[in-house]
Amino acid sequence: MIHEPPIDELAKKVGSKYALCIVAAKRARQLLDYSSNQVGKDQKTDKPLSLAAVEIQEGKVTATKF
Repeated sequence: MIHEPPIDELAKKVGSKYALCIVAAKRARQLLDYSSNQVGKDQKTDKPLSLAAVEIQEGKVTATKF
């Protein structure tokens, strides 16, 4: 479970808790795919979902409507 940054603040950034779930899950999958392709590199200890939440908070990842 994500404790920091607060989920309510993240939901405001992307529009709703549903959108937050989708955006964070997609970004976490991207991070997992990237890390699996990096053979021999140092692995970060943070979980992909936590990294995705931080990226959303910092504005590096945003939600778009299709």
